[in-house]
Amino acid sequence: MTSRRWSRALALALAAVLVATVSACGVTRDGTDPENRRLRMMIPNSPGGGYDLTGRSAAQVMEQDGLTGRFEINNVIGASGTVAMQRLLNEKGSDDVMLLMGLGVVGAVFTNRSDATVDRATPVAGLVAEAEGILVPADSPFQSVDDLVAAWTADPGSVTVGGGSSPGGPDHLFPMQLAQTIGIDPNDVNYIAYDGGGPLTTALLGEKIDVGMSGLGEFQGQIDSGELRVLAVSGAERLETVDAPTLQEEGVDLEFLNWRGVLAPPGISEEARQGLVDLLTEMHDTPEWEDALERNGWIDNFMVGEEFEEFLIEQNNRVESTLKELGLA
Repeated sequence: MTSRRWSRALALALAAVLVATVSACGVTRDGTDPENRRLRMMIPNSPGGGYDLTGRSAAQVMEQDGLTGRFEINNVIGASGTVAMQRLLNEKGSDDVMLLMGLGVVGAVFTNRSDATVDRATPVAGLVAEAEGILVPADSPFQSVDDLVAAWTADPGSVTVGGGSSPGGPDHLFPMQLAQTIGIDPNDVNYIAYDGGGPLTTALLGEKIDVGMSGLGEFQGQIDSGELRVLAVSGAERLETVDAPTLQEEGVDLEFLNWRGVLAPPGISEEARQGLVDLLTEMHDTPEWEDALERNGWIDNFMVGEEFEEFLIEQNNRVESTLKELGLA
C-alpha cells in the first residue's frame, strides 16, 4: 500500500472511531443521564439562613454522590418566602426547578395575603424538621412548664413572649398554637418579634421578655453556660442537645415542629415528579445526608407521595386557622 493510500485509510479509520465515540456519548451522556443533568433550586431567604443551609446541604450531597449534575442555587428574597413561592408558580411546567420551603413560607403566604399558596404547587418531599424550645433566663421564676402555664392562663398579657420570627413564622406560630392548646386566646398573647436568634438572646439575657420560643441551635452556648434554661421542647421526643422534657411529658397535648421540604412547579408530568422524588429519596439514603442531619441537629422528617401531600394540607389548614383567629389571614 502506498504512503498516500495508507494515510487515507488511517484517516478514515480514525474518523470512524470518532463517530462511534460521539455516538456512544450521545447515548450515555444525554439529558437523561443523572450526572449530566442540571437542576435549579430556589431558596426563599438570604444566604446563611435555615432554608439556605438545608437546600445547599441537600444539593451538595446530590452533586458529590453523582446523583445529578451541578445545581444552580438562587436565593430569592422577599416577603418571607412569598416572592419565591410566586416565582415557582410562574415556572409552570418546568421540570428542572425546585423550591426549598417550609412552615415559615406557609405562614408568610397568609400574612402577606398572597394567592401563591402551597396547594397550587407540586409536592415532592419533606426533608427535615426542628423542634422549638421554651427558653427563660437563669433566674426566671418559671421553673417548669406548669409554672409558666399557671401564670400565663391567669393573666395572659402579663407574660411577654419573644420569638425570632415575624407574624406567620415558626417562632410566632408556636406560642400562638401553644396558647390555643392551654386555653388562651391567641389575640391576648403579648408577643414581640425579633430579627433572629441574636436579638432574641439579648432580649432574654437583658430580661426584656419573660419567655423566648425558638429553635435551640443558636442558643446552645447560653444553655450550656447556664445563662438560659429550657423548660420544654416542642417535639415528640427529647433532644440530645438539651436536658429538657417534651411538652407532652409536661401534660401539654401539643407537638410542634418547624419543618422544611421541597416543592416543584405546577403542571409538570407525573414522570417528572417521580423523577424528583426518586432523586431526593436516593439523597436521603446516603451516609452524607445522615451526617448532615446529625451535624445540624435536624430531625429526619423524610416523606414523599400521599404522605407529604396530606402533611402539607394539614399544615396549611392549621396555620390558616391560627392566623385567621389573629386576623392575619
